[in-house]
Order: sequence, then C-alpha cells, then structure tokens
Amino acid sequence: MRPQLRSTLAGGIWNDVGISGPHPGPGGPPAPGAEAITRRAKSNLAFAFACVPRERRRDLTTFYAFCRSIDDIADDPGRPVSRRREELAAWREALAAPGGHPPGSLEAAIHDLRERHGLPPDHFLEIIEGCESDLDPQRFGTWDDLRGYTRRVAGAVGLVSLPLFGAGPASRDYALALADALQLTNILRDVGEDLGNGERVYLPLADLARFRYGERDLIGRVHDERFLALMEFEAGRAGELFERAAAALPAADRRALRPAEIMRAIYQDVLHKMRRDRFRVFDRRYRLSKIRKLAILVRVGRLPGFGTPGAG
Repeated sequence: MRPQLRSTLAGGIWNDVGISGPHPGPGGPPAPGAEAITRRAKSNLAFAFACVPRERRRDLTTFYAFCRSIDDIADDPGRPVSRRREELAAWREALAAPGGHPPGSLEAAIHDLRERHGLPPDHFLEIIEGCESDLDPQRFGTWDDLRGYTRRVAGAVGLVSLPLFGAGPASRDYALALADALQLTNILRDVGEDLGNGERVYLPLADLARFRYGERDLIGRVHDERFLALMEFEAGRAGELFERAAAALPAADRRALRPAEIMRAIYQDVLHKMRRDRFRVFDRRYRLSKIRKLAILVRVGRLPGFGTPGAG
C-alpha cells in the first residue's frame, strides 16, 4: 500500500479573494483532495487562478494540488527523510501505473489530466526529482548549476501549465524564463528561512566568492555591505529574467497567460520591496497585502490584449 499523502498548508485563498472555489470544467469537478489543497493554500499561484476561465480551473487545480503535495512531502520536517523518500517513490510508481487508482483520487485525476492534454510524464518526474534533491544537503557552484535545479522545480511546472492555461508551444521560452525569475526571487526572499531548514544554501557559491562573502558569513547571517552587494547582484539577474520573459510572451497567448503575468507582477513587486528594504531577509519574510494583489489583478487584466479579469 502506498503511503498516505497529506498537506500541511493553511489559509484559504479562494475565500480571500471572494471566490467560492474552482469551477468544474467539462470533465467534472477536480479530485476532492485537489480542491481542498487549493482552497487551503496561501499561494500567489492560487491567487492568480482568480482570472482563469472557469472551464480551465479544474485542470489547473488538479495540477496545483500535485505540485503542492510533492513539495509538502519533501519539506515536512515532522517526518523522517526515509519516510519522505518512500512517499516520493510511491508517487513515481503512481505516475508509471496506467490504472488501478481509486476513483476521485489525486493520482487518478493526474492520469486523466495527462491523457487529455497529451502531457509527457517527464515533466512530472522532474518536479519530483527537484523536490527530492532538497532532502540531501546540496550546494550550487554557479548560476548554471542552480538553473538546472530551477528548471526541475519551476521550469517543469511552467511547461505543464502552458496547455492548461490554453497557451501554445511558442510560449516555451516565456515559461522557462519566467520560471527562473520566480524561483530566483523565491530563493532571495527565503534566504533566512532556508538557513533555518537544515542550513540550505541556494545562492551560487561562485557569486558569494565574487563579493568575498563566505558560506560561513551566510550561515552566521552577516548583513553587511558584502551581503547587500551579493543580493543586489542576484536581484539584478532576477530582474533581467523577468524582462526576458516579458519580451518572449507571444501576442497570441497574452490572454491565455494572464495568470502567469499576474504572477510576474506580484513577484516583481516582492523583488522591488526587498531591494527598497535592503534585503532584510534574515529577520522578515516579504509578501504583498491582499489589497495590493487585487490591484495587480485588476491592472494586468486591463492591459491591452489581456481582457477583463475573471472573464471566462
């Protein structure tokens, strides 16, 4: 019997933005567990679902629940690492098995999702591999090394999401650039939190050396001019990636990728907030208020080519 998956998420983003919940698409409602995970999640991605056409929310909710489940398994400090590996291995087996999953289960919903959209299993396995790599202490020598990680934990998510949003393969470069930008912004925001979670360090060691800021300095939470220069350098890289994504967005997919553009706007705001505050990431977590997020949702929806927010 495969281990029982569980989520540690809290909150209620659908209620936060005044939406009753994901609307079922033509194939019926999402798996009950998938909808519950999405409703409980305090996530910028879940927030962006507010403007997804109703007929697409079912599949996005299912995929989002899969991503959250995998991430929660890998990041749950309350379970031994061996147990987490077992659960991730069980998910690999579930993805490989063509049938036999309980009706209404998340596993069954993921198989249905893959079949209807022709999604390759490799992207789902990459997400598992990326999250599983966090179970062992790891360091990244260069940006190219780190980008290999971001392509698994974020890039694969972006590539699966394209057809679910209704976008075409021409948006592949957009999805990958945006994934790198979002993940790097997350890394900068979570520097302090990651140090507290097994002393995880995601910043490239070559970049630390460039500013004469050592790993021991980072673990010691030294907030000085070297650290500020390092973080500003990484923030500049993230900013360039956001710009690259914006330039790569095909006009034909602008409306379909409106939720992704909301994500881009939210994370760029978070990045600017960190920069203005001189990267006080050791003692605070940067986030936007619900009012600010709603303002972004409305603003992006009014841009030429994007249509009205929430239209479906």
